Amino acid sequence: MLQCVWVSAAFSSATPWVETDYSRVRLISAQETLGEQGSLMMGLEFKLEEGWKTYWRTPGDAGYPVSLGLEGSDNLSESEFFWPVPHRFTLFGLETFGYSESVIFPFEVKAADPERDLLLKGQVSYLLCKEICIPFDAEISIGIPAGDAFPSLETSLIDAAVGLVPGKGAEAGLAVDQVFLQGSKNSLELRAVVSSTKEGFVAPDLVVEGPPEFSFSKPEVVVGDDGTTAVLTLAVAVDPQSETVVEGKQLRLLLMDGARGLEVENIARFDPAAVADTSFYEFSVILAVALLGGFILNLMPCVLPVLSLKMLSVVKHGGREGSALRRSFLMTSAGIVSSFLLLASLAIGVKALGVSVGWGIQFQQPLFLIIMAVVVTLFAANLFGWFEVLAPSALNDRAVAASGSPSLRGDFFTGVFATLLATPCSAPFLGTAVGFALARGSFEILVIFTFLGLGMAIPYLLVALKPGFATLLPRPGAWMVRLKVFLGLLLLGTGGWLLAVLQVQIGTLAALLVAGLLLAGLCVMAFQSQRLLRRGMVMTVLGVMALVVPMGFAEVPKAEIKDDLWQNFDVKSIPQIVADGRIVFVDVTADWCLTCQVNKKLVLEREEIRDFLATEQVVPMLADWTLPSEEITAYLKSYGRYGIPFNIVYGPGAPDGIVLSELLTMEETLEAFKKASARQE
Repeated sequence: MLQCVWVSAAFSSATPWVETDYSRVRLISAQETLGEQGSLMMGLEFKLEEGWKTYWRTPGDAGYPVSLGLEGSDNLSESEFFWPVPHRFTLFGLETFGYSESVIFPFEVKAADPERDLLLKGQVSYLLCKEICIPFDAEISIGIPAGDAFPSLETSLIDAAVGLVPGKGAEAGLAVDQVFLQGSKNSLELRAVVSSTKEGFVAPDLVVEGPPEFSFSKPEVVVGDDGTTAVLTLAVAVDPQSETVVEGKQLRLLLMDGARGLEVENIARFDPAAVADTSFYEFSVILAVALLGGFILNLMPCVLPVLSLKMLSVVKHGGREGSALRRSFLMTSAGIVSSFLLLASLAIGVKALGVSVGWGIQFQQPLFLIIMAVVVTLFAANLFGWFEVLAPSALNDRAVAASGSPSLRGDFFTGVFATLLATPCSAPFLGTAVGFALARGSFEILVIFTFLGLGMAIPYLLVALKPGFATLLPRPGAWMVRLKVFLGLLLLGTGGWLLAVLQVQIGTLAALLVAGLLLAGLCVMAFQSQRLLRRGMVMTVLGVMALVVPMGFAEVPKAEIKDDLWQNFDVKSIPQIVADGRIVFVDVTADWCLTCQVNKKLVLEREEIRDFLATEQVVPMLADWTLPSEEITAYLKSYGRYGIPFNIVYGPGAPDGIVLSELLTMEETLEAFKKASARQE
């Protein structure tokens, strides 16, 4: 082993070069003096002869990394060594990572006493390789005097080197969208993007650092046509002597593109969309789950207004003949199924554009909420007898002649309206079916959404199949008038809930303007002294104002957590918290998700749960999806979920998380806490 020894001048911002036949090495400082903080950036600079290279912190299939030991220093409190973005070298099928020609390794030092001189003394060990490999050791020594901070001639060199350290230097404009294990867990896929304000991808590459029993190949790279997206896929090899799997393991990923890089930590998870081929049996099970999930959707708390409409529809048809009742309920079923097919078509189109989709995300759009509030108000006014939609007589005549019923269109749109109001709910089994569908292709989305619609339409289809079910209801009478008023009040309550969600979206003033315009519309409809045409014109003006005027007063809401128990969602911090032996409970929720509010009232606000979440060993994180959030959408998608509620518990016993049911129970939640707190052997 060749050993090089040098002694620098007592105080200097750069040591003399120490030369070998193949390299030159020196220390440089960004400051001539320590400064009052006593900390400064240094650099370990290499210049290599042509064809020679040295190694990164994870050298790959051969080599060992550069190391800097400062054990002999005086007045040194702490130091931190940084790694610039490396290059990939391929030779005879071996993949290594390192540097050629020249490189500066920045490192930060801090003096124990800023008023005393700092002496750095220690050893640099490194390996140089070409056709052969030669290890070197070098003794280093440099002194930095105390005094007011003053930059050195080498400041620009160190600043440039810091800029090449992922996460330490200048923003590179890179971002990791998702990381998934693919297929039979034998490959890893990373999807990356570059911001539109930065240069597109030129030659993206990926280095994965993980447990020693796993190795990762050179990635296959597919860059999008516009150069702003890239998909990198690496084969994963597992030591045959190891019985562990890569899923759930902590990985450190370095995304590189030339001299720029981004470093992230990620827990390897299996992508449900990457199952090679779903068997007929598995797909049949998913269809059964979709059918059951759609049916249970009728029983969810957030569908209470929909149930009221169904009750009114049944009462309305109580005295009609079986054939007319059958047609009516079939049309409502058709409205439900058609709505689900429309949602499926929209999901397919949005996915084709590369946009993330999810169940109920339309409730994140203020315009949709305003339209729904207007529609609900009109439905309530109709039940009060204040408002009727009168089609032209010729059109009514054609409809009656064609179907024998003037209300089939209304029955159809009752189904449409029921589906729209049901979308903010995630019933048991619904999340599983929607997640499976949205993670796959167009065919699966269409078929599964059709079965969801059929499941929700089951009550209507049962009446259509056997109209005699309707005879179990009371006969029409005066009680129907009182019931209509009650149901109208329920719908106004739904409108109030929509306005409360809207208030979070666009602010209190704009939401109050919408509420005022809707109230004015109700007052206009209540005054029977005005003619229908004139009243219709007034309502049209008020409706347009409700859609347009509030947007002029809309404000960007500030994300804030009202309950001091909860912390803001930070997915990047979860692995470190778990590594420290603590538990993380994540609640992905939204103001428009009524199922989330039910979970909150029945479980999360119970004293036993809150007491546990308040302990020092637990970090409760709230991910508020009321407003659109790419981070939360990507997080849900990483678990194959596209709707909420979503709750998961991490801990030493469950580093990859324990996903809870859509409808929480005390027993399941406490059991998940218990499992997550137990350390794995």
